[in-house]
Amino acid sequence: MIREYTTSDTDALIAVWDKAEAEAHPFLPQSVRDQVRKDMRNIYLPNAETWVVEHDGNTVGFIAMIGTEIGGLFLDPAQQGKGLGRQMVDHVVALKGPLTVEVFKDNKIGLPFYERYGFVRTEEGMFEASGHSTLKMAMPAN
Repeated sequence: MIREYTTSDTDALIAVWDKAEAEAHPFLPQSVRDQVRKDMRNIYLPNAETWVVEHDGNTVGFIAMIGTEIGGLFLDPAQQGKGLGRQMVDHVVALKGPLTVEVFKDNKIGLPFYERYGFVRTEEGMFEASGHSTLKMAMPAN
């Protein structure tokens, strides 16, 4: 089930983020992770349009949108590979049309997911907080 985020979801979403982020971004320094965790609670979740995915009554993932850009898509690693990530993106595409995303070049989970979904690389960038390369990607408009 996919539903709108409420503030009561915050702790569960941060717990999901902690697990998923550690697997997707093992190259990030702990200091950057700690800052992003604080920003998730205080800036990102309260200000993004966030959708929560539940499986068997448990919160297992979320997609946070800033306009038509995916600001974050995180899924409990135990739930990955079951189509839930695709369902979240499908849900948002149905509401907003073609999307964009910026993903770390070294993200061995997210980058292949977006490529399988059909996103194409549009430009390279950098995450200033860590100096790691990013890729901006977009869905082709159909």
